[in-house]
Amino acid sequence: MESDYLKLLVEETSLYNHIVLGSLLPEKLWTSLPHFFQTWLRNYMGGVLLYLISGFLWCFYIYYLKRNVYIPEDCIPSRKAMLLQIGVAMKAMPWYSLLPTVSEYMIENGWTRCFPRIRDVGLVAYLVYLLIYLVLVEFGIYWMHRELHDIKPLYKFLHATHHIYNKQNTLSPFAGLAFHPIDGILQAIPHVIALFLVPAHLTTHIGLLFLEGIWTANIHDCIDGKIWPVMGAAYHTIHHTTYKHNYGHYTIWMDWMFGTLQDPAEDESKKVT
Repeated sequence: MESDYLKLLVEETSLYNHIVLGSLLPEKLWTSLPHFFQTWLRNYMGGVLLYLISGFLWCFYIYYLKRNVYIPEDCIPSRKAMLLQIGVAMKAMPWYSLLPTVSEYMIENGWTRCFPRIRDVGLVAYLVYLLIYLVLVEFGIYWMHRELHDIKPLYKFLHATHHIYNKQNTLSPFAGLAFHPIDGILQAIPHVIALFLVPAHLTTHIGLLFLEGIWTANIHDCIDGKIWPVMGAAYHTIHHTTYKHNYGHYTIWMDWMFGTLQDPAEDESKKVT
């Protein structure tokens, strides 16, 4: 029974390998690779395409099609700044891709609490597990991010790479993945730790990991979406300028609970006075 269950998980990840690699590469270049390396290659190519396509489309829309609508002219980052961010992210991408690859390896070997199909647990249980998973991830990312600031060697040798982008005219959607590779992995690792604590749907887990690429682009575009309680770009821009507020990821709840929240509206009122 357990072997059949694990077989379903392997079949699922193999399907994703065939869809992505089969669409991008000739079969002879990847079909002979071991499954682990196929998975890494799929995650790497998928991550690169997601980062570049979403970043270029996002920048084209907010900086060119909607020029001066969302971002003032003097706050639009230079092409040089964006190319630097792309360069940092591209150097880190092979290492970032290891995290989902290793997590899938652990899932396929039955080391986690992942399940292959929503019907295995039922829709209600799936939604409850998903909520718990997201709370654990939010909690984990908050504290991982905060410690990357509070523990000085971690900040100096890892997180400072990302914080060279500390003004509106240096932040762009491309800054979302412009981290030291170890820093980026550490901030995403709560997604993997959560797999050992709560049942999680395999495809949802993979999807949420890749959604990070979209989400981090969103919170670095400096546009205030004003959707409470979402930790949007306005909150995260404050983080990049004060370094001691708004460590949260999806929502403001963890910063509110642990006393590090700074509201953009309050920040603006301080500037006015």
